[in-house]
Amino acid sequence: MRIGVLAASSRTNPSAIPVVTAYAARAFPEVELVFHPQCTATDGHFAGSDFARAAAFLEYANDPAFDAIWFLRGGYGANRILQMVMPELGRAARHKTYLGYSDVGFLLGALYARRIGRVAHGPMVSDINRHDGEATVARSLGWMARGDRSGLEPGLGGQPSAAFNLSILTSLIGTPWLPDLTDHVLIVEEVSEPMYAIDRMLFKVANATQLKGIAGLRLGAVTAVQANEPAWGETLDYMMVRWARDMGVPYLGRAEVGHTQGNHVVPFGVG
Repeated sequence: MRIGVLAASSRTNPSAIPVVTAYAARAFPEVELVFHPQCTATDGHFAGSDFARAAAFLEYANDPAFDAIWFLRGGYGANRILQMVMPELGRAARHKTYLGYSDVGFLLGALYARRIGRVAHGPMVSDINRHDGEATVARSLGWMARGDRSGLEPGLGGQPSAAFNLSILTSLIGTPWLPDLTDHVLIVEEVSEPMYAIDRMLFKVANATQLKGIAGLRLGAVTAVQANEPAWGETLDYMMVRWARDMGVPYLGRAEVGHTQGNHVVPFGVG
């Protein structure tokens, strides 16, 4: 299997590249990882200019020699290339797997909205640098290369699902890039936000007309929560129950996704 690796948003520490290359060669010898030169580019905050990142994505997505696109990391910036890349995707792009999370959710959402390829929220290349990072990236590599379902989020059933970072999801609401999630279980996760901001984003999710018709809500990891002053008086689960009630859907509990070592793969649609 030939997997192209791209950085669609923020610049990154390139140390993950040799580490994940060595691990994949040992544990997944059937996989060839091909890192686009853009992965190590820098342009201020970004892994190359918007135009460079868009060109790299289109080069690999439209190349039939690649079976999948695996993203290097999240950060910020994938939203800035949507208008440049989405109209230019050709036939080869429709037969690939696209896997990432965090800011990459902009691309995953836009691809799924247009039913281009097989889209999944899951660990990225940079997650090799986490504690026990090999186990983390193995979930993505195993699913992409071998169809190994052991790396899927354990609570997935026969119902369609989709997973997003909450900040990315709320940015997609009201745009043409948000997919139709009717009858989907929606999983959200978050990192580095105070509780009041999480509550504000959940308000938008609960009241978004584009999300009417989802089957239920689940909550992934919420990590590095910023301090509230005064202290916030509600638990995350209570907030989810409250907003799910306002939305008229069930809160279906926790999910093993997020900015953690325990991040699992969530294919969009039926896994």
